[in-house]
Amino acid sequence: MKTAFILCQETPEVIWNAFRLANMMLEGMEDVTIFFNGPSVKYESMNSEQFPLLELSKIFTLSEGVLLA
Repeated sequence: MKTAFILCQETPEVIWNAFRLANMMLEGMEDVTIFFNGPSVKYESMNSEQFPLLELSKIFTLSEGVLLA
């Protein structure tokens, strides 16, 4: 199944949960795309110890997930 997430949030927790769900779906051999729009494009600057967005995005792209902005 092909799935796309469209994110337009500046809340790190929302982006973190989207990455977590997308990574779980990739483990199940599904095709997943995440499209960042608006404030979510700057997700890298929202990285923190509580919400490790850079780590999750790296796992996502290495697992052949597609990031679009």
